[in-house]
Amino acid sequence: VPYLEGLYHALDIPMLYVSHAIDEVARLASHMVLMREGRVLAQGRTNELIVRLDLPLAHGDTAATVIEGTVQQHDAHDHIATVAFSGGQLLLVSPKAHAIGEPIRLRVQARDVSLALTAPCDTSILNVLPATVVALGEDSPGQTMVVLDAGSTRLLARVTQRSAQALALASGQPVFAQIKGIAIVN
Repeated sequence: VPYLEGLYHALDIPMLYVSHAIDEVARLASHMVLMREGRVLAQGRTNELIVRLDLPLAHGDTAATVIEGTVQQHDAHDHIATVAFSGGQLLLVSPKAHAIGEPIRLRVQARDVSLALTAPCDTSILNVLPATVVALGEDSPGQTMVVLDAGSTRLLARVTQRSAQALALASGQPVFAQIKGIAIVN
């Protein structure tokens, strides 16, 4: 029932929701308690916990970042929404027009973020953000997870170990995060 959904959202009623699906958690939760075998591993803001390399959520093919932003513009001609967030602006395809000023929650899969040492040009990728490498960790055989800081927003990039070595990635290094895909989750 849309009216009740909006009413509950407006009242901001606390709710306990148990899920193993990170997609649901990213869409619904602003605060998360991560548990394993009945013990609390960590708790805090969802967008902060899912990018911590010491926690299991920041690993594997489903690792992602949640970005909270505000709609700045919607181009009805090409269905591109411009979203402002603490790290700059993101452009994304959105057939549905969003109101200017509307808060929006986005999800960026780590596998959809590539890295470059210089600003790319002549590319079809709409979102290229300056960022700084915060941390690196082995993800799986042949894969490295890179935590980036774009403004005050943390992003994950899942790159091959070969690429991490070729770029000589290290903490504190400036890079350009190239974001190929973004999903609206709210």
